Amino acid sequence: MQTRSIQYWLLFTFVTILGIYIVAICYFNGNPEIMMTESKPYFSSQCLSQDTTSPLDRNGRLSIAVWNIYKQKKQDWQPVLKQLTDHNDLVLLQEAKLNHTFATYLEEIQHHVVMAKGFKLLNVPMGVMNISSQPANQACAYQTTEPLIRFAKSTLVASYPLSTGETLMVVNLHGVNFDIRLNRFEAQFKQVIHKISSHRGPIILAGDFNTWRDGRLNIVKHLTQGIRLQEAHYRTDFRKRVFGLPLDHLYYRGLTLVEANSDRTTASDHNPIKTQFMLINE
Repeated sequence: MQTRSIQYWLLFTFVTILGIYIVAICYFNGNPEIMMTESKPYFSSQCLSQDTTSPLDRNGRLSIAVWNIYKQKKQDWQPVLKQLTDHNDLVLLQEAKLNHTFATYLEEIQHHVVMAKGFKLLNVPMGVMNISSQPANQACAYQTTEPLIRFAKSTLVASYPLSTGETLMVVNLHGVNFDIRLNRFEAQFKQVIHKISSHRGPIILAGDFNTWRDGRLNIVKHLTQGIRLQEAHYRTDFRKRVFGLPLDHLYYRGLTLVEANSDRTTASDHNPIKTQFMLINE
């Protein structure tokens, strides 16, 4: 009898702790929210827009970098990020942790920032972020909840004017990681594929997709082929790999790829992707 009482007590304790954890994570995740400012970490709604006509490209050339910044845990993240922002028109970050140090850094570099919050921990937003030489004219945030740990991964869909008069759609995505059956992973990509398919201008789809097994990579390949996206091919390729498969990717359409590289760095557990494009004049 005493053994059964202990079992009931343990079960009750487990269920209570699990319930508290789920409620807490739902609070941390909140709703999908976007930040489109350089002055302070202010999140107000799922989508924001502003009037801007300044083209993101420079005389038909466009430089784009992609980097999982590993929550700025490494000491040398600042000089590496500054180099990326100095030499690229657009930098797509994953695992950006918008603490006081990072917010101050962003104000100092005087670039334009858009961030999609995945969750907040101790009131510090974490998610994906675009840093650009020219402002976005529209951006929306989306969340996909991890099936096991319940924290949300974020996706940022933004648009930028180009000198051709077209609009570049940019999708910055951090793929769901802890999904055995891959239902959430596939749904996350299908959500953005649906939005991409209705866009008529150039497109960039990039980020840390967490494609560490064949099933994940096959989903990405199948969905991107369906809307005629091409994957960048790298002259030097030191992208982070797990089980031999790369995690970070850049897909594009409506642009001409000039060069793509992924070089080693000690500033994160991921190596950045750096690309050069030319606009297509029709």
